[in-house]
Amino acid sequence: MKVTVVGAGALGGYFGLRLLEAGNDVNFLVRERRGGQLEEEGLGLISPYGDYKADHLQIYTNADQIKECDLVFLSVKGYHLQGVLPQLKILAAKGAYILPVLNGIEHLSILQEACGEDKVLGGLAFIIATLDDKGHVCHTSSQHDFIIGGLDEKQRAVCDRLAKAAEQANINVAVSATILTELWKKYTFITAFSGITTASRLTIGPIRENEALTNLSIEVLQEMTQLAKAYHVDLTDIMPQAGAEQIKSFPDEATSSMHQDFRKGLPLEVDHLLGGALRLANKRSLKIPHIETIHALLKPYEHGRQERTAIDI
Repeated sequence: MKVTVVGAGALGGYFGLRLLEAGNDVNFLVRERRGGQLEEEGLGLISPYGDYKADHLQIYTNADQIKECDLVFLSVKGYHLQGVLPQLKILAAKGAYILPVLNGIEHLSILQEACGEDKVLGGLAFIIATLDDKGHVCHTSSQHDFIIGGLDEKQRAVCDRLAKAAEQANINVAVSATILTELWKKYTFITAFSGITTASRLTIGPIRENEALTNLSIEVLQEMTQLAKAYHVDLTDIMPQAGAEQIKSFPDEATSSMHQDFRKGLPLEVDHLLGGALRLANKRSLKIPHIETIHALLKPYEHGRQERTAIDI
């Protein structure tokens, strides 16, 4: 397959390198700063499933430069989505399918409107990976799992083709006939997990020991379950019980990527995840007060945390 990775962070880097290692034609469409780093350092991977290093990559900063593309692997942060839409439109016009692996739901309709309903697939990832100081991928867990699926039955063939390529590249990919349910399940969980850990500034251990925070996480899971049902996705047999048990099973020091970004003073996906839930709820005249409160607490930090000196009054 001819694949273009848009968002060459840890997730996009892992997926792209594994496909490249297996002999696929892989491009990396990146911003100039990241492109310069890739030109200078190449892109490496350290993983329990085998290390790999590519010193010479096909790097582009403009989609017009890419002649052919079968699939776009889109792994940007939610707050960068609008910025890459013009590039995605160009690639979709050349025949590419768009596989977003963003958390949330709203991005699907945004991409469908920009690129065409028939061009957008559903996808999600379960992997723990980071970039080191040279921009190489450090895969730190046994998970490297992806779930993909068509939002239309006609997309089954391209999903099967991608799954076959991924299998040959030592990537675990499952094709789901109910991809919207899978996306809502993860959205429900990640909203509670990221919202509670970031708003409380705590890891799972202290949250688990605090009855009020534990109950709050269940309330958020229940609100997201109601929201999914309002969009004809019934999670009542799955959530919130399964989500609460999953949170309880994590190690004491486990936390969300949003909380990690908050600690570093980086931008947060507050609008993409929590704001998205509020917009979806508003369209169905549904009240989700606990999510609304967490959104209000985190909204001031969505562009990054700037420390201010407090004074007594």
